[in-house]
Amino acid sequence: MTENNNLSGSLLQAILFAAEKHRDQRRKGADQAPYINHPIAVAEILWRVGEIRDEVTLQAAILHDTVEDTDTTLEELERLFGTEVRDVVMEATDDKSLPKAERKRLQVVHASHKSIRARAVKIADKISNLGDIIRTPPPDWTAKRICEYVLWSEQVVAGLRGYHPALEAAYDAVLAEAKKSVGL
Repeated sequence: MTENNNLSGSLLQAILFAAEKHRDQRRKGADQAPYINHPIAVAEILWRVGEIRDEVTLQAAILHDTVEDTDTTLEELERLFGTEVRDVVMEATDDKSLPKAERKRLQVVHASHKSIRARAVKIADKISNLGDIIRTPPPDWTAKRICEYVLWSEQVVAGLRGYHPALEAAYDAVLAEAKKSVGL
């Protein structure tokens, strides 16, 4: 019972922190959903689909976009959530000082070098993002851009494979749905 209470408390702390950091952000989709819905969805995919109960992985899922998309620092994450959480978030974070095309290229290149925890977060992230793009694509995205995102996500996940069969199967299902919806 104590272990579950600690897990719940740490997740709630991460959710509260991420909600504060993302409070003024919206997703790019046509429905302009609150941004916090995305990291919560990533953690929920890990829990439900991946059956992942590891506190570090779940906290990192909630926090995975805070450094990349808010004023959060890695030092702040380490102070509040510990070194392990910080390290997984760091692995899931793109270097925003690089051009977008280079960041995307590096995600493909570095995918196979990620830790098992970071691989899980990244696969769940791609599941969530692809699902969102199918349901509510960003209004300013052309069909070509959506196709490019679908194919790029497939390249990233190819390098993440081999550790999380249930997550990989869920990704494959949403990928097939995405390809069908865009005619690939």
